[in-house]
Amino acid sequence: MPDPTRPRASLRTAVVWDVLQDALDRRVKATGRDSLDVLDTGGGSGNFAVPVARLGHRVTVVDPSPNALFALERRAAEAGVADRVRGVQGDAHGLFEVVERGAYDAVLCHGVLEYVDDPAEGVGNAVAALRPEGVLSLLAAGLGGAVLARALAGHFTEARQALTDPDGRWGEGDPVPHRFTPGQLTALVEGAGLRIGAVHGVRVFADLVPGVLVDTEPGALDALLRLEAAVAELPAFHSVATQVHVLGETGGTGAPAEGTQD
Repeated sequence: MPDPTRPRASLRTAVVWDVLQDALDRRVKATGRDSLDVLDTGGGSGNFAVPVARLGHRVTVVDPSPNALFALERRAAEAGVADRVRGVQGDAHGLFEVVERGAYDAVLCHGVLEYVDDPAEGVGNAVAALRPEGVLSLLAAGLGGAVLARALAGHFTEARQALTDPDGRWGEGDPVPHRFTPGQLTALVEGAGLRIGAVHGVRVFADLVPGVLVDTEPGALDALLRLEAAVAELPAFHSVATQVHVLGETGGTGAPAEGTQD
């Protein structure tokens, strides 16, 4: 996933980035500190970690891939934030073998739950890394988006398979081990002891629109970005999004973000 601050990449990341930046800003105001401690689990080469560090925060990235961590180090250096970004090799299952419990103001868990054997454990570990007051940014593959995409591609049997499979997979060739409904993700976050600050649908249309149209039609990219932002908060579209973003908050994290679910 590219840097969320780059225009073309923003089709995939703009909604998440806006919600995350707002949550971090609220934590800054609540704590009275200019710089927060942020943990990015599965953060790879720093697609979110480096932009977060550019905001002035200290970011620890945990990822199992040495190559990704090497790319993270290079990207952080190029962005001039090497002193605020630290990469350590590890995974969500053994998280506390490499980082401290209760040491972070915010935890990012983006694209991780799809690949862990026990999603509840993954979310639980992420929450356990938070300070008593903190926020969790959880992003995972949405079941409805996969069903819709397979159906629109004419793969109706695979669409039905994804709909009925316990893990939301459309077949043996499916590269994604787990997909989730919005309700499943919010239940995981609440089950870990957080309240739901916001739920957003991500990439509702972006993966369905032909890339050539977005790249060549004047104004199409900006219009699609505005459309994605407009539908992201609407519950009716959460169930058909390619990804679902959930912001989980402890009791004292400030006013809820837009799109809060009652």
